[in-house]
Amino acid sequence: MTSVNDVRTEASDDKPSGYAAARLRLLQGGAQSGPPRRSALAELTDDWLTELFGQGAQGVALVAVGGYGRGELSPRSDLDLLLLHDGTADPGEIAALADRVWYPVWDLGLALDHSVRTPAEARKTAGDDLKVHLGLLDARHIAGDLGLTAGLRTAILADWRNQAPKRLPELRELCEERGERQGELQYLLEPDLKEARGGLRDATALRAVAASWLADAPREGLADARRRLLDVRDALHLTTGRATDRLALQEQDQVAAELGLLDADTLLRQVYEAARTISYASDVTWREVGRVLQSRAVRPRLRAMLGGGRAAPVERSPLAEGVVEMDGEAVLARAAKPERDPVLPLRAAAAAAQAGLPLSLHAVRRMAAAARPLPTPWPAEAREQLVTLLGAGRSTVDVWEALEAEGLITRLLPDWERVRCRPQRNAVHTWTVDRHLVETAVRASELTRRVGRPDLLLVAALLHDIGKGWPGDHSVAGEIITRDVAARIGFDRADVAVLSSLVRHHLLLIETATRRDLEDPATVRAVADAVGSVGTLELLHALTEADALATGPAAWSSWRGSLVADLVKRVSAVLAGDEPRDPDAAETTAEQERLAVEAFRTGGPVLSLRAQTEAAADPSDEPEPLGVELLIAVPDQPGVLPAVAGVLAVHRLTVRTAELRSLTLPEGVEGAVLLLDWRVAAEYGSLPQAARLRADLVRALDGSLDVAARLAERDAAYPRRRGAVAPPARVAVASAGSRLATVIEVRAQDAPGLLYRIGRALETSGVRVRSAHVSTLGANAVDAFYVTGADGAPLPSEEAASVAKGLEGALRA
Repeated sequence: MTSVNDVRTEASDDKPSGYAAARLRLLQGGAQSGPPRRSALAELTDDWLTELFGQGAQGVALVAVGGYGRGELSPRSDLDLLLLHDGTADPGEIAALADRVWYPVWDLGLALDHSVRTPAEARKTAGDDLKVHLGLLDARHIAGDLGLTAGLRTAILADWRNQAPKRLPELRELCEERGERQGELQYLLEPDLKEARGGLRDATALRAVAASWLADAPREGLADARRRLLDVRDALHLTTGRATDRLALQEQDQVAAELGLLDADTLLRQVYEAARTISYASDVTWREVGRVLQSRAVRPRLRAMLGGGRAAPVERSPLAEGVVEMDGEAVLARAAKPERDPVLPLRAAAAAAQAGLPLSLHAVRRMAAAARPLPTPWPAEAREQLVTLLGAGRSTVDVWEALEAEGLITRLLPDWERVRCRPQRNAVHTWTVDRHLVETAVRASELTRRVGRPDLLLVAALLHDIGKGWPGDHSVAGEIITRDVAARIGFDRADVAVLSSLVRHHLLLIETATRRDLEDPATVRAVADAVGSVGTLELLHALTEADALATGPAAWSSWRGSLVADLVKRVSAVLAGDEPRDPDAAETTAEQERLAVEAFRTGGPVLSLRAQTEAAADPSDEPEPLGVELLIAVPDQPGVLPAVAGVLAVHRLTVRTAELRSLTLPEGVEGAVLLLDWRVAAEYGSLPQAARLRADLVRALDGSLDVAARLAERDAAYPRRRGAVAPPARVAVASAGSRLATVIEVRAQDAPGLLYRIGRALETSGVRVRSAHVSTLGANAVDAFYVTGADGAPLPSEEAASVAKGLEGALRA
């Protein structure tokens, strides 16, 4: 076996053939690979160039820059060389020396990027050309006057640090432009290992940012990711014999074999993992650069305003329990205790995504290091926070990637590991499997107004291709995995059945609509039998569209959409025989009956608060709070719904679920009482006292409390952040919803005062709310209001449509 010393000895011959033979033996001998081979090749080349350079003249040095300067020579890498001189030598001598070095390099057919400059010229060129400056940051002495090289390095680094406020924004713009042109390395089937976003160019840019001393990249895993990409490039050069950075499909099997990998998919997955590490580090680093530069620009003005050297207080605005906004990021509150709060990672992620903020690197790492595992099944809050995160739209992607970079996603969902960075060798697909799943959830968040259970839609979107990590039909495997995951997340048996069915049949509509005869009754009946219910069909229709939109431009079109819609219409007609549950069928408990009688006798509202808890995973810990059950009984009168909803909003109470219905009092007691059974939770801090709630409710009902003014005053004091853009509210009349009333369905983004606004709009329209069924699923409110006219009968169709249109207009205003 040939050693590096043997190779270097052979190369000491001053003939080009000596170096060429030694180089060939190093690259083909198989004694080394990876960083040792790149380093050995650089040392071998150094020795050869030193021989060519000779003693040289005084005040002259040969300097390696760029990748060669870093000592990273791939088999077909360019030699980036600078012949540096102090300007005192005869120009003819400098030219002769350059020829003595350059021509042997060309004679061997090696690519050469060369220049001849004085230190002053090098600094000027670097000042004019950012790429030259970047290359000189890695300047390394090879031969000649060491002091000349050291002086240039010192000057170039000083210039870089002094000019960083100007240079770094230029570098960021350069990286972004290149990324837009070349695409994202972590998703491309034929990626450019160097130029694509997340590639070797970005890794070099991160070194340059670190050299500026303004910011530094997250170092965990970064060196390994860079090494892996360099190893793949080495193998690509050796298998193709060309100086290429593009990993073409036809060469991936050979490259994988050169690296000792199982197959091309394993190769791509390693490339994607490396690119994802570099991309995430780039995002975090450039965010930090922007924050530092902004603080530098603002600080002098703040000092002037404060009249001295006092530091301006750091603003911390609450986002959720244990999560605050600071310096444009979602960070953990000072009182947050991730080691005692297993839901905190999901709560922080959901809050960040909903606010359109990045999740702080420090916060993610702290949670990854300290957070307790969630119990099985998950507590209700954890499930709701997951749904909220998935429903935040485009903001979900960056927050999800931050969690994934620190291993939190696979900790929450262990089955995710099999689809993480998994390539999809299909030209229709734009993304890897895991990113496609997140992208489908993003697309599904835009369709949540079309379904009655947006939480099931969003979770099904996240899991619909989870079976691609297993052999066989991914829909069949995914059904089994989803059944297990959904149960662990905490869905009940009925919801687990729906989710597993959605995953099993997520291709059913698109495949049937485009490949079967829709005029054949057997086709429609087969789909109806598989789906089973109108609600599941509704979810499957939305999931089908979200999946196709997240796949790529070729997967969805207006024609495909019309075919699927036609199929859904036909299947819905077959399933239309199901009767909806009568809203008056609920039984009255003894507690509810007691409150109703007391409310009738006192003529005013009566309420009770009862905390709801769930047993903690550790018996020694306190029970997990789920919220508070709020029971309110009030004599039947106009304005109850907006009054109660408004008072709760004023007291910053979030309504999780709500039901409103009219009770007939026990025999012998004449009159009717409205009963409201709601689950509420405080946005921040503790719950208000029941007596205070009742007092404000009395005032709201008699008109002495201006709820609208109080809510407007609060909104003015706390303006909404520019976060995720929610789809507009949608209001519709449910056909055949009830024989006793007209059912108005509202699907909107949950927000403080939403239920109050709905109640006011319905009161203004002159209808009576016979009963209401309100639920909040993640960030989505899905409400059904059973309304009648003054005569207690269902509304005529035209009047019902007018009420729905008016309510929708009020919510969109």
